[in-house]
Amino acid sequence: MSTYINNFLKYRPLLNELTVRDIKTRYRRSVMGVLWSLLNPLCTMIVLSIVFSNLFKSDIENFPLYIMAGQVVFNFYSEATSNSMNAIIGNSSLIKKAYIPKYLFVLSRIMSSLVNLMASFAAFIGIMLVLRAEMHYTIVLAFIPIAFTTVFSAGVGLILAAYAVKFRDLIHIYGVFITALLYLTPIIYPMSMLPDTIRKVVLLNPLTNMVNMFRDVAINGLLPGWQSILIATAECAVVMIIGLYAFYKKQDSFILNI
Repeated sequence: MSTYINNFLKYRPLLNELTVRDIKTRYRRSVMGVLWSLLNPLCTMIVLSIVFSNLFKSDIENFPLYIMAGQVVFNFYSEATSNSMNAIIGNSSLIKKAYIPKYLFVLSRIMSSLVNLMASFAAFIGIMLVLRAEMHYTIVLAFIPIAFTTVFSAGVGLILAAYAVKFRDLIHIYGVFITALLYLTPIIYPMSMLPDTIRKVVLLNPLTNMVNMFRDVAINGLLPGWQSILIATAECAVVMIIGLYAFYKKQDSFILNI
C-alpha cells in the first residue's frame, strides 16, 4: 500500500497538469470559456422549471432549487464518468511514448469535472440568493454528498475506462444508459408521486441517495442521516474496489488496443 501511495505522490504534479490540460481543452476556442460551467445548469434549470413547474408545483417548494440541486450531482456524475471512459483512448499517443500510471488519466477527468461541479455549486448558491431562499448552516456539509459522488464516479470511471479501450461500442451504449439513468434519478419529480414499484427501482439507484442527501443539507437544512451515509459508504467502497480491480487487470493490455 505504501508503494502505491508513494507512487501517487511522485506523479501528483503530473495529475495537476493533466487536469489543467483537460479543462483548457474542453473550453478551447470557446468565447465564454469556463463560464459555461455556470451557464449550463442555469439554462437547464430555467427550461425544466418552465416545463415542469405546473406539474409539480403543488408537491415541491421552490421547484427551481429542487431541480438545480439534482442537476449539480447528476451532471457531475454524467460528465465525470463519460469523460473517464475516453481517458485511455484519448491519451493513447502519450501512453505509447512514456511510462505514466494509467489511472492518472482517469483521475484527471474526474478532477476536471470536479472543477465544473464547484462552478455549478457556486451558481446554485447564487440562485439561492436571487430567490431569497433560506440559507441553512447545513449547506457547509454539502461536501459530504459531493465526496461520495466523486468517489462513486471515480470507481465507475475506472470500470468504463478499462473496458472501453477494447469494446468501443460501450461509449455509445453508455450514452443511452445515462439518458435512462436521468429518469431513474429524482431530478425533476418528487419521490411522492411514484408508484411503489417504480419507487423501489429508483431507490436502488445509488445516485438517488446522493441527490437526496445533497438536497437535505443544501435546501432543507437537514443533517445527513446515518443510514444514508452508511449506504453511500458501502456503495462507494464496492464500486471503487471493483473499479480498481478491473483497471488493474486490464491496464497491461491497453497498449494492444489503442
